[in-house]
Amino acid sequence: MNQSAWLMYIPKSGCLYEFYDPSERKIHSLELPELRGCRVCYTKQGWLLLYRRRNHLVFFFNPFTRETINLPSYELAYEIMAFSCAPTSTNCVVFSIKHVHPTVVVISTCHPTGASEWTIVNHRNRLSFVSSIWDKPVFFSGLFYCLSLTGWLGVYDPVRRYWKVLAMPPPRCPEYFFVKNWWKGKFMTEHNGDLLVVYTSQNKNPIIYKLYRSELAWKEMESLRSVTIFASFLTSLSGANLLGIMRNSVYFSKFRFFGKRCISYSFDDYRYYPRKQQYDWGEQPSFENIWIEPPHHALSSI
Repeated sequence: MNQSAWLMYIPKSGCLYEFYDPSERKIHSLELPELRGCRVCYTKQGWLLLYRRRNHLVFFFNPFTRETINLPSYELAYEIMAFSCAPTSTNCVVFSIKHVHPTVVVISTCHPTGASEWTIVNHRNRLSFVSSIWDKPVFFSGLFYCLSLTGWLGVYDPVRRYWKVLAMPPPRCPEYFFVKNWWKGKFMTEHNGDLLVVYTSQNKNPIIYKLYRSELAWKEMESLRSVTIFASFLTSLSGANLLGIMRNSVYFSKFRFFGKRCISYSFDDYRYYPRKQQYDWGEQPSFENIWIEPPHHALSSI
């Protein structure tokens, strides 16, 4: 991603959606009646993955082009969903996972191009893995990576249809992180082939971990250098050297002062912007917004 993500706010009623651009500190609005009665599940490359509970419809929608791509119906409960790339690609895979037991997960997959049904398979894992709706999968290097409620990492290969929970300890977090609603304050994303996890706590500074796949170990990072992470419950994104955006920072899915300032944390300055804006993620509405990648011509469609 070479431009700032936008924060898409999902209204409780009506069809007016707001998009906040933190690089310009501006809010743009779009009427999107196509999304009426839908639940947003995930986003990637400007596309939304949505679910309409009334008729179990799963579909893709691009709010900037108004394109829609339908998938076979699928009844969602507490599944976590993601997809590999834009649904216009023949390589796109939609992925869903839900644990039915600490040692059994149900994985469902679907290909948007020519799909007539979902492939649903039960997989056993030697290590305990309890999925959480707060932790979204991340796809890169041909694999889906899933973080469990307690930080264990599961990996799914959609080509081989192979699932495994990696035998490595979760990121080592200070005891003060494990407070009320601590599971809601961790976010996973990927940047240039590196898997990154952000852990936050109400009154402490965030901690970032990077997965070293060759060593099967998480290691704490002191700096993101030129990278910026955009963290939200539904999807977290990353970019580097973005204009108008602080580098070596995490931008959270909340803004203050009537849209004039997005809450962020700088690893250069070891502080939040604005000051004293850290807050308890457990007290925040979890599904009211999502970071989305706008196309370069986004303003022309608004």
